[in-house]
Amino acid sequence: MSRFAPVALTVTSALLVLTACGGGVQGTPGGSGLRDPYFPKAGNGGYDVAHYALDLAYDPDDRHLTGTAEITARATQDLSALDLDLRGMEVERVVVEGERARFSRNGQELVVRPHDDLDEGETFRLTVRYSGTPRTLTDPDGSEEGWLPTAEGALALGEPTGSMAWFPGNHHPSDKAAYDIAVTVPEGLQVVSNGELTHRSSRDGRTTFRWHTGEPMASYVAMLAIGDYDIRRSTVATEADNGLPVHTAVAPSQADAGRAVLARLPEIMEWAEDNFGPYPFSSTGAVVAVENAAGYALETQNRPVFPGAPDTELFVHELAHQWFGNSVTPRSWRDMWLNEGFATYAEWLWREDDGGDSAQETFDALYDHGEDEYEDLWSFPPAEPTSAAHISDAPVYQRGAMVLHKIRQTVGDVAFHDIVQGWAADHRHGNADTDDFTAYVEKKAPDKDFGPIWRDWLYGDGKPDRP
Repeated sequence: MSRFAPVALTVTSALLVLTACGGGVQGTPGGSGLRDPYFPKAGNGGYDVAHYALDLAYDPDDRHLTGTAEITARATQDLSALDLDLRGMEVERVVVEGERARFSRNGQELVVRPHDDLDEGETFRLTVRYSGTPRTLTDPDGSEEGWLPTAEGALALGEPTGSMAWFPGNHHPSDKAAYDIAVTVPEGLQVVSNGELTHRSSRDGRTTFRWHTGEPMASYVAMLAIGDYDIRRSTVATEADNGLPVHTAVAPSQADAGRAVLARLPEIMEWAEDNFGPYPFSSTGAVVAVENAAGYALETQNRPVFPGAPDTELFVHELAHQWFGNSVTPRSWRDMWLNEGFATYAEWLWREDDGGDSAQETFDALYDHGEDEYEDLWSFPPAEPTSAAHISDAPVYQRGAMVLHKIRQTVGDVAFHDIVQGWAADHRHGNADTDDFTAYVEKKAPDKDFGPIWRDWLYGDGKPDRP
C-alpha cells in the first residue's frame, strides 16, 4: 500500500481529531515512530527524553513486576498527544505535569493525551504506573531479549528494542538520557544495573537497590540482573580517575572461570585507553550470568553482560563497545557496523598486541577463507544490511572491521590511531551515522582517496577484488 494511501480513522485517531478540533488546542500528536530503516515503530516523535526515574518491584516466584516510570522530557513541537513504547504490561495511570492524562494502547504504542497541550521547548514530567508479567521478546533474527526470567530472578536486556518490555520510553538509540533505577526484590537477592549503586536498604524481608547513570544512555544498553550473584567492588586507575569504581557480579556457577577473566579488567582498560582514548563513563565492570540466561553477550553500559564466563577477546570486544556504541551511539540501526566493526577490530588489535596474529594476518585470512567460517560474509555490505534480521550478521562485524583495516592501510598507523581516538572524542556521549564517519575520515586525511574503500568495502555488493 502506498504510504500516502488514505487509511480508516481509528478510535484513537478519531479522539485526537476531536480533541484537536476543540477550543484552543494548537498542538498536534507526536509521531508514533521515528521511521528507523529497520525498526520504523521504534522511538517516537515530538519530544526528547532527558531523564528516566524507574521505581520497580519484582517477585521472582510469580514473575510479577510493578513499576512507576517518571520521565522528564522536552517537547520538540507543540504537542496535543505523544506516544511511548511499551510492549505488554497493564497501565494503571498516566500523569502529565501533575494532571491525570487520558491514554490508550495500540500494539507497542502507549498513546498519551495530556490534559493541556505541551508547548514546543517546554520541559515536562510524565509519570506512568504499570504492572504485570514482563515479556520475553523475540528479535527478527530469532534471539530473545526483553525480560528473561532465570531460576532465581531475571535478566533484562534491550538490544535492539527489548527495553520496552520492562519500562515505557522513547526506545530508539537516537534518544539518550540519564537514568535512576530503583528495584525492590526479596531479601537475599542482588540487583545490578548501569552506573553506580547509590543506596541499598532492607525492610520487611525486601531489599531496595538504587542505581544512578549520569552519562547519556540509549535504552537498548540499559540492563537489570536480578539473582544470586557474587558482588565485588574495587577501583581501577584510568587517565581521568585514579579510583574509577568497578562493579562486577558473577553467578556462583561461573565463579572460577568468570573471576579469572575479570581479573584482566585493569590490564584491558589500560590497553583500551591507549588505543581509543579516555574511558567515557564514571564506572566499569561486568556481569557474568548463568549460561542459559541469554544466548549472547551484550555491551550494556558501564558493565557488559555475558552468558557464562567469556574468553579474553570477547571481554575486549564488549569493553570496546563502551567507546563505540555506548558513548558514540548509532543514529539509526542502519549504522550498526559503527558499533560492531569497531568492537571486532578491537579484538584484532588486542590479538596483535598480545602476541597473536597481526591485524593484517587476520584480514588476509578472512579475505581468503572467511566464507568457510561465515557463510554470509560477502552477502551484503556492512553499511546496508538487507533487513532487521541481519543487522548482527557477519558482514556487519567482520566486514565492518575490514573497512577499518583498509582505512589503516591507507593512512598508516599513526594517522589511524588519531582517527580512532578523535572519532571517539568528537562524538563522545552523542549519536553518529555512517555519513558522519566517512566525512570525519576524509577531513582527517584530506590527501587520501577513500572512494574505493567506501565503494567496494563499505557499500559494495559481493567480495571486493583482491586488495
